[in-house]
Amino acid sequence: MPSKTFCWAIIDAMHEEMARDEKVFLIGEDVAAAGGAFGASRGLLDAFGPTRVRDTPISEEIIVGMGVGAAMTGRRPIVEIMFIDFLGLCLDQIANQAAKTHYIYNGLFKMPLVIRTSTAVEMGIGPHHSQAWESLVAHIPGLKVVMPSTPRDAKGLLKSAIRDDNPVVFIEHIAMHRNKEEIEDDSDLLIPIGKADIKRSGTDVTVVASGLMVARALAAAEVLAKDGVSVEVLDPRTISPLDFDTIAESVSRTNRCLVVSSSHKNFGFGSEVAAEIGERCFFDLDQPVRRLSPPFTPAPFGRQFDEFLNPDTDDIVAALRDLMA
Repeated sequence: MPSKTFCWAIIDAMHEEMARDEKVFLIGEDVAAAGGAFGASRGLLDAFGPTRVRDTPISEEIIVGMGVGAAMTGRRPIVEIMFIDFLGLCLDQIANQAAKTHYIYNGLFKMPLVIRTSTAVEMGIGPHHSQAWESLVAHIPGLKVVMPSTPRDAKGLLKSAIRDDNPVVFIEHIAMHRNKEEIEDDSDLLIPIGKADIKRSGTDVTVVASGLMVARALAAAEVLAKDGVSVEVLDPRTISPLDFDTIAESVSRTNRCLVVSSSHKNFGFGSEVAAEIGERCFFDLDQPVRRLSPPFTPAPFGRQFDEFLNPDTDDIVAALRDLMA
């Protein structure tokens, strides 16, 4: 199987879906001539032309609004918003239009809209570019929120998102763009939205990790394996809808759980998972569910400061040892 980077997996997914369905098109800032701000649309302009791969003005509200209108008329737009922090500029179009259209028109309109966006947690580029907002958009009814952690998951989930008749916010971490993985050369590689994946099986404790934290949880599991502790690492892949059934099944077997994420503990992804486990698995737990997240503070400038605030492998190892003790 060919080895692909996360970035090229994204490009392949869009290329295959645009070739399969002429209703699919891509719009956003610098997605055409420049090949994307982070290179994630290279070659698409040459392959499909300026009608289907189009640069837009620097106005996120207009970009998403165009996508909403196009989706209502039967097209399948992929809208790129450069950083997830910029979703605040178009939140009305996302939360009050895209997420609500199917509901308020009683099913008359579908909303096959994909909003591709990037997070730059730990890259130290400040409070307007390094935030983790997956919990914010996951709180909006009517939206699906996808956050893959591997190239194969990125490709399969993006293809599923493009084919979905509902609005999907697809979150890519820029630091993962160079990560490589072998991916089968299959234009029908589809990974279902809303289905978690157990990245490593274990029997002693479950780690629910999202996005950037999945690889660190796997590294922590390797460390603890040397101490005879068997760690199960579960990647939700989809923040909303969240696959609580798979999470609950894992926790009911291991009887312990640590939730690790880049979103804040306050009102965040970890809080939602912990609350649901408390309701479903209370009598299976040998210890209370633990959450490991950055403190409730704006993202700082400077990579070393940003990295200091976020959990690393050593932090996860320490938390797991404390949980096992």
